[in-house]
Amino acid sequence: MKPHKKEILHQRELFRTSLDEILNKNHELVILADKMNWQSITKFVDSQHPVHNGAPAKDGRLMAGLHYLKYAFNLSDEAVVARWRENPYWQYFCGEEFFQHDFPIDSSSMSRWRKRIGEEGSEALLKETLTTAINMGFLKVSDVEKLNVDTTVQTKAIRYPTDARLLNRARERLVKEARKCGLKIKQTYARVGKFLLLRQSRYSHAKQVKRATGCIDKLRTILGRIIREVEPQSKNAPEKFLDLLRIAKQLFVQQKDSKDKIYSVHEPDVKCIAKGKAHKKYEFGNKSSVASTNSKNWIVGARDFRGNPYDGHTLGAQIQQVRRLVEGVGKITAYTDQGYRGHGHEGDTIVIDRERRGSMSKREWRRLKRRSAIEPINGHLKSGHRLERNWLKGALGDQNNCILSAAGFNFRKLLRAIFWPLLFFLSKDLPKGFQQFSQLQFPLANSGYGGFSRPTK
Repeated sequence: MKPHKKEILHQRELFRTSLDEILNKNHELVILADKMNWQSITKFVDSQHPVHNGAPAKDGRLMAGLHYLKYAFNLSDEAVVARWRENPYWQYFCGEEFFQHDFPIDSSSMSRWRKRIGEEGSEALLKETLTTAINMGFLKVSDVEKLNVDTTVQTKAIRYPTDARLLNRARERLVKEARKCGLKIKQTYARVGKFLLLRQSRYSHAKQVKRATGCIDKLRTILGRIIREVEPQSKNAPEKFLDLLRIAKQLFVQQKDSKDKIYSVHEPDVKCIAKGKAHKKYEFGNKSSVASTNSKNWIVGARDFRGNPYDGHTLGAQIQQVRRLVEGVGKITAYTDQGYRGHGHEGDTIVIDRERRGSMSKREWRRLKRRSAIEPINGHLKSGHRLERNWLKGALGDQNNCILSAAGFNFRKLLRAIFWPLLFFLSKDLPKGFQQFSQLQFPLANSGYGGFSRPTK
C-alpha cells in the first residue's frame, strides 16, 4: 500500500518544540533540506508501491534521506538508523517536524526499499543531487559537456576464493538446502570436510603441494558423492535448490584453466578482474564506469556492468545515462585513457585519449591532463562511500550500490559547497587574527573545486 501522507501542523504545540525553532538555520543540512525537491523523489518512489495491497509503506522522504546519509557518511543500515535517532539535524533533513526518540524503521526495511525502487530509483536519487547543484549555482549544464570517464572494479564482499574452500562450502550449502527440501542424505561429511579443509590450509602454508592437492581431491570426491545422492531426488525440488545444485556441479568439474569459473557459492556472478595494479593483482567483483565533469569533479554518471567487459564497450551506455540524469546537455566531449581505444561508439560524442595529443590546442591539452582527476574520485568512492566492498546481494545490489555511492559523493560535495562560503561570511564577525586564518583555510570563490577555487597567492 502507498504511504500515508503526513499531517503538517500549522500551529505550535504546548509540550513539544518543533525542530526548525531549535536548530541552526545556517547549518548545511538544514539549508540543503529546504533546497532539495523532495516531491520529485517521493512521486517516483510512491509509484512503485501497490495501491491497496499490504501495510502502508514508509515515507519516501524518510527512506531517501536515510540512503543519502548512509552513503555520504559510509554507514551500514543499522548504524544510520541508530544515529538518526540521536541527531536532530538528520531528522529534520528526513522531513520530521518534531524530535523523535524512537527508531524510525527497522534496518531491514532499507534492503526491501532498495529492491523495490531498483536501478531507476537509485538514478532518481543521483539525479536530484545534480539538479540541486545546478539550481544552487554550483554546477552548470555546460560543465557536463566536458567529461572524464573511467572504469574501476566494484569488489564484492566474498572471501578470497580457493578450490578447497569453494568445494567445502558447496557441500555445506547443498546439504543444508537438501534437508530443508526433505531430501534423504546418508552421510553429510561435516566432520571430515572440516578436517580436510584445515589440513589443506596447513599443507599449503608448509609448501607441501602434493599433500595439499590430495586434500583438494578428497574434498572434490566428497562433493561428487553428495551431488550423485541428491540429484535423483531433485525432480520436484524448488528453483533455489536447483540453482545451488547447478553451481555445485560446475564447481565439481571446473579446473584451473576453465572459463566462466565460479568464485563464490552465494554470489556466482562474481568475476576475476585484473586491472594491472601492483599491490592488488586480481579483484573479485564487477566492472563499474564513472563519469565526472572535467572542471568541478561532480559525478554525473555511474553504472555497473556484469562481468568484465572491455572498457571501450561501456562508453555508449555511460553517455546515455549522463543524458538521462542531466537534461539539456549538448555535444559531449569525453576524455578517456588508452583503455578506451577501439570503443566503436556511434553518436555525436567526441572521445579524446592521449594518443591524439599531437593535434590538440593548448586548452584541449589542459583538459586532457585533467582526466587524471577522476582517479582520486574512484578512490574516494571506495574508501568513503561503500564502493570498495559491496555487501548488497545480486545484480540489483551491484547496480544500486554503484549509483548510490555516487549520490553519496555528490551529497557530501553539496554539504561542503554550502559550508565553506557560510564559514567565510560568519568569520567577518570574529577577531581579526581568526578572520585571516579562516580566509586562508576556507576561501570563497566563484568556480573550481567543489564550488570554489584555489587560494590566490
